[in-house]
Amino acid sequence: MSAAIFEQHAAGAAMTGNNNWSSGFTAVVLELERNATLASGSATPEWFSGTLFSSILQDVGRMFYIIKPSETTFEHPHEVPKYFTQAWPYFLVFMILENFLLWLERKPTHRLNDSITSISQGLVQECGRLLVRGAESYSYMYIYEHFRLVEMSWNEPYVWYLTAIGVDFCYYWVHRACHEIHILWAQHQVHHSSEEFNLAVGLRQSALQGWCGFVFYLPLAVCIPPSLFITHQQFNLLYQFWIHTQAVKTLGPLEYIFNTPKHHRVHHGSNIYCLDKNYGGVLIIWDRMFGTFADEAQDEEIIYGLVYNQPSFNPAHLQTFYTHYVIEKFLSMSTWSDRFASIFYGPSWQPGKPRLGLDEDKVKVVAREKYDVKLPLWCNAYILVHFCVVVYGFHELAARHVTMNPFAVLTFVLYIIGSLTTIGMLFENKPHACVFELLRCMILVTAVQRLEFPDVDANILLAVEVFFLTSGLFWLLQCMKVLQITKQKTH
Repeated sequence: MSAAIFEQHAAGAAMTGNNNWSSGFTAVVLELERNATLASGSATPEWFSGTLFSSILQDVGRMFYIIKPSETTFEHPHEVPKYFTQAWPYFLVFMILENFLLWLERKPTHRLNDSITSISQGLVQECGRLLVRGAESYSYMYIYEHFRLVEMSWNEPYVWYLTAIGVDFCYYWVHRACHEIHILWAQHQVHHSSEEFNLAVGLRQSALQGWCGFVFYLPLAVCIPPSLFITHQQFNLLYQFWIHTQAVKTLGPLEYIFNTPKHHRVHHGSNIYCLDKNYGGVLIIWDRMFGTFADEAQDEEIIYGLVYNQPSFNPAHLQTFYTHYVIEKFLSMSTWSDRFASIFYGPSWQPGKPRLGLDEDKVKVVAREKYDVKLPLWCNAYILVHFCVVVYGFHELAARHVTMNPFAVLTFVLYIIGSLTTIGMLFENKPHACVFELLRCMILVTAVQRLEFPDVDANILLAVEVFFLTSGLFWLLQCMKVLQITKQKTH
């Protein structure tokens, strides 16, 4: 996990065609810096001194685990930066670059409805983290403070590397459990629910995913300082973002050690040979060691999505529908032993069968038409603009939530989740979507009028009020059948 190994990783990627990413990203960054310099009227560009450019490259390096231990080692947990939250702008940049590369290769680019649904699921998960305020880590810190067996120095480089390997090893078992234990799969299936495989899917997560897996990391607490654990848990997740792409074919010999897009495409497939394979986070060696590795088949197209697909653009539905199925399966069993097995055995288990089921009983998924609802251009544009407003609102909340009272945070979180759900209903052109959107707009207008926002400029508040009031008037006309969304085609 050393910096030298990851630098070799980056060099290998460049030799195999992945240099399009770095060169394209560098060009974008230089252009942004040049425009910023011209706008500020500065005679000496800031990037010329290397300060801003070096900082950006350092941020990008974190996405690939190319980091220096000396710059990412902290004594106390509260000193650890929120690297994952800071990376959201880079998520967007990489998604734009991915679309550009796919367009150049004449391959299908991101679908707006599916990608916004994926990003919405990531926002739902982040909203959950705002509510619990790091409570998932409290048990780890408690065990470390009271029951640690080995005293390791927080600033020793070997402890940094040991933590990186330990976190990735635990992640393998977290991930494997989420596929092999039915109640955990009910949450993790959200990540696999897209029929696409792109960088946006890397953000599609369950709101309860962190709570499902944190117990698997607790053995590290007997020796690994909490600050190092929290740091590497973030870097481990950041690395996994970029492997959700079809734009990178292979990284050659590096794929014997590292998890790559080629390996992760297999993991997301619903083909029988793809099921329950390639669980690794950063390293693929765990799968090779424990017999869960599968290489990408050259003669079989990978079909993405769930085996029993229930595609939707509604985040609330995707977060909950499978839990309902687990409950129904539990209630359908005639004995208590089968009822517990329906929860703690694999998703394919049936009474009298092995824990993970039999391959011959599993559905052979073949190429299928992807779920889509065609909306007019104006409607997609409306949804995109309002989604961007929701994202901006979330980041404002994330920046301020520590100083806000819990009830206020809960209120804003519920509004954000409600907004994302309404956007999903609009994408599906549900019969009452216009009513919910009207209600959403009016709630925000009322909030701006009735609540105090002392640290927000009055002109901005006025602009927000006019924007949502105009949007609400539009949907009022829609509800009154004066205007209509025309559904062109549904699969």
